[in-house]
Amino acid sequence: MADLTIANSVSDLILGDVREHLPFERIPLDGDVLGLGTTTSVDNGELTFLRDGDQQSAIWRCVAHNGSIRRLTSGDGSGHFPYVCFTGDATVLRRPADLAALGDSQGQPLQALVQHAIAHGQRLGSLERAPIYGVRLIAHWHELVITVASKLCMGQQRRNLGIATSEAGTTAAGLSIYDMLQHYRLAPLPPDPGNTDDPIRYLGRSMHWDCCGFFDTEPEQGRVTVPQPGAHLHLHGCSTDLAFGGHLHHEHPSTRLERLDRLWLYPLRSINTLASDLAIQHLAFREGELRFRVSNIGSMDVSDVGVAVVIDDRYSNHRYVRIPWLQAGEGEDFTMPLDLPVGDHRISVIADPEQMVIEADDRRTNNRMDLDVVTA
Repeated sequence: MADLTIANSVSDLILGDVREHLPFERIPLDGDVLGLGTTTSVDNGELTFLRDGDQQSAIWRCVAHNGSIRRLTSGDGSGHFPYVCFTGDATVLRRPADLAALGDSQGQPLQALVQHAIAHGQRLGSLERAPIYGVRLIAHWHELVITVASKLCMGQQRRNLGIATSEAGTTAAGLSIYDMLQHYRLAPLPPDPGNTDDPIRYLGRSMHWDCCGFFDTEPEQGRVTVPQPGAHLHLHGCSTDLAFGGHLHHEHPSTRLERLDRLWLYPLRSINTLASDLAIQHLAFREGELRFRVSNIGSMDVSDVGVAVVIDDRYSNHRYVRIPWLQAGEGEDFTMPLDLPVGDHRISVIADPEQMVIEADDRRTNNRMDLDVVTA
């Protein structure tokens, strides 16, 4: 198993690619498993991976509408993730950071502290070089702003910019993914009740947090962080009283660190990426019936997939079938009666013609199959 497995990518997620899914059951939770992600294509939310004793890890779901958390279990209805990245048991990769070498952490930007710790470990030879580092930390905050993912399907507006513009699409493109989400504030004291202009919702005074995430040395790739230069650190976490959780908006102007209690770094040198791969197979026309198979030959499930059947390039008269769910490695066979007039015809079968599922160009070529037939 690779040091890090990435199912989908942050780059695709922020474009609204929420119809690919990795089941909860495919994530190993024995040992020290690091990870983060997003829950369900419907209401979203955040995934936080926390230690559960010495021998196990647990996944906590952070709820979008109030910042609360609950522990996920197999079969509870929340176990299909449009984006998730995770390690295997990373116990042997755990490298405690020397907090004394970081100096006074109060008020310091968290990303800069993690970057300093990585550089210090590399100089001492105690931390191997890696493209991505796993990060666990326990911290106390003067004030903390978090966000929780919601309605990530709205990111599909960003896909329009290459071919068309609209007011909504232009507005969405001008905002970061975090600007579009509900913000929550943790602070020792609630805000002035007379300040009704504060868009950040106050949650409470849970200031001690257990966090897990990743530091990407090349964030522009959009693997585990937003694809922006300098956006190296992506952290999710839960308050240690297990009251709240979400994405740590550590770069927000209101977020202020009081102290860093513990910091562990994990060099992740091998990376495996997972994605779905839709394919049309076994296309044939015999005795007035069209037969074909829609397969998912990739490694992630897909939901709500459409398939168009087009006769003689006349898309206005196309037939359309829908597949609610297609697991990785499985397929569905279709038989469709077609009453074709006498003559030459071309039949095209296209999986996901609207390209709701983002696939790399080299995986999209098999989404379509054409068949030339002659009817007498």
